[in-house]
Amino acid sequence: MCRNIRQLHNFEPPATPDEVRAAALQYVRKVAGTTQPSLRNQEAFDLAVDAVAAATATLLEALVTTAPPKDREIEAAKARERAAKRYAS
Repeated sequence: MCRNIRQLHNFEPPATPDEVRAAALQYVRKVAGTTQPSLRNQEAFDLAVDAVAAATATLLEALVTTAPPKDREIEAAKARERAAKRYAS
């Protein structure tokens, strides 16, 4: 899995459409092997991002959990702490 794609399920507040689209874009970039498609491939690239974003939104709406929602700020702080340990000199 692409390291830049973050978990979107079970957060408070829920994932925004922009976050869903950003995850879809990262996925399509990874699969396509490029960050910027050629002009000839741009339409196919954009259609793929739209399709993946729609599928992701559908999935997020359908998922059910009994776990309490995670707090975005707390999870971000944990990630920063892990990164600080990982990249400490």
